[in-house]
Amino acid sequence: ATKEQIAKIEKEFAALESKIETVTGLEWGTNVSPEDRAQGYTHCFIVSFKDRAGLDVYAPHEAHQAFVKILRPVLDEVFVIDFVAQ
Repeated sequence: ATKEQIAKIEKEFAALESKIETVTGLEWGTNVSPEDRAQGYTHCFIVSFKDRAGLDVYAPHEAHQAFVKILRPVLDEVFVIDFVAQ
C-alpha cells in the first residue's frame, strides 16, 4: 500500500466511531515488535464495543461495509479475531 492509501484507510477507520453508535473505541498502529513474529502483518486495527451485541451491529453496518470496500484492494492478507475481553 502507498502512504496515501494508508492515510486514507486510517482516516476512514477513525471516522467509524462517529458513524456506528455501538463503537466505544478505536486503536490502530503499525508493527514495532522486535521479535520478528508478525508473519508479514504490518498494521493492526482494534474496534471496541460495550458488549457482543455491539459487534453484531457493527459487522453488517453500512459504514463498516463501506470501509471494507476501501480496505480490501490494498490488503495482501487479513487476520480477524473477535473476542470478549475479560
